[in-house]
Amino acid sequence: MINQPDRPNQPDLPPPLVGPDFSSYRADEVTWLLTDLSGVSLEAPVEQREAAIQSGRAHYAESLPVEYQPGPEYLELFHATLTESADRVAHAVGLVTERVLASRTEPVLVSLARAGTPIGILMRRWASFAHGRELPHYTISIVRGRGIDQVALRYLAEHHDPAQVIFIDGWTGKGAICRELAEALPGAPPGFSPDLAVLADPGRCVSLFGTRDDYLIPSACLNSTVSGLVSRTVLNDRLLTPGQFHGAKFYRELAAADVSAVFLDSISGRFPAVAGAVRAAVAAAQARTGGPAGSGSTGTGSTGTDWPAAAAPDWSGWRSAEALRDRYRLPHVNLVKPGVGETTRVLLRRVPWLVLIRPDARDDVKHVLLLAEQRGVPVVEEPGLPYSCVGLIKPTGTDPGGADPA
Repeated sequence: MINQPDRPNQPDLPPPLVGPDFSSYRADEVTWLLTDLSGVSLEAPVEQREAAIQSGRAHYAESLPVEYQPGPEYLELFHATLTESADRVAHAVGLVTERVLASRTEPVLVSLARAGTPIGILMRRWASFAHGRELPHYTISIVRGRGIDQVALRYLAEHHDPAQVIFIDGWTGKGAICRELAEALPGAPPGFSPDLAVLADPGRCVSLFGTRDDYLIPSACLNSTVSGLVSRTVLNDRLLTPGQFHGAKFYRELAAADVSAVFLDSISGRFPAVAGAVRAAVAAAQARTGGPAGSGSTGTGSTGTDWPAAAAPDWSGWRSAEALRDRYRLPHVNLVKPGVGETTRVLLRRVPWLVLIRPDARDDVKHVLLLAEQRGVPVVEEPGLPYSCVGLIKPTGTDPGGADPA
């Protein structure tokens, strides 16, 4: 299998995990550099977790939220959205993969758990479909405020050239993970680049992306049941000892509700339909740059090309999040979660206060409106919002800034 180490594991490094023993993904599609915590009870009620996190008594990565189990109406929305957006997502997968292939000679895909994992698998499938290349693909953990899994980086450095590693996530919000990645790598083995490739970059934080439009990526709709039945990652000193990878759980008991393969196959099944448009975008880039797409790249960084939009990040998403923090008098920018993906996470895993939506984006955020209705969260229209929607987390124990939600 292409993902497996090509030489014996170092004695001080833990072995990786693969499906079907860990996750419902095929073993050749992703190797998990994680510790299996499936037998540990880590779930806590959302309100209890939120109070502990905001008070500083606990870090969000020390426990897990109870897995959201969608009802028939929500699942129907997921499948409808998947059908409607399959070509759009497939096109973005093709573009971001072509950017990555132009930026590395022998790319090693390293997804950030867990939103990055299905995107990394799709990128691996595109490289195989369009170029006959079988790329190694791993998933590792990064935790806001705690950094990236240094043991996992050591493993990667033992088995691959760090300069060929490209980190992958599903989307950007305001760019917190981009910053976390850049801050964490100086303490890692030498050679790793903080380059991050994402399917959607509405926060304008990266140079390697498929689109900068803020639309629903269907894999953001659900939790583990669209992510190989794997939980978000856990970093808890009571459970993990030095030298272990960060942890996660495999929810085998949710197999009957698993749509992970449905999502992947629906998107990759549209690759032939979008291949021509992706080739046209690459050809346009070649014409603009006077050479192959990505010419001028060092082979270890971003391409420097400007397709399909201006590639240079301007971090406008972070600035808009700070403006919303001030407008709604929130104590910290971390309580502002911009973009469809982040708003969905707020509604599934946190204690939301308000959902802001751009009026013209209502048709693109039907699942957000349904979740908000189910949880009794007010929805406020914000004309001119740079995102389709934004989720605001309620500060615990205090009035949420006294702002008028209307």
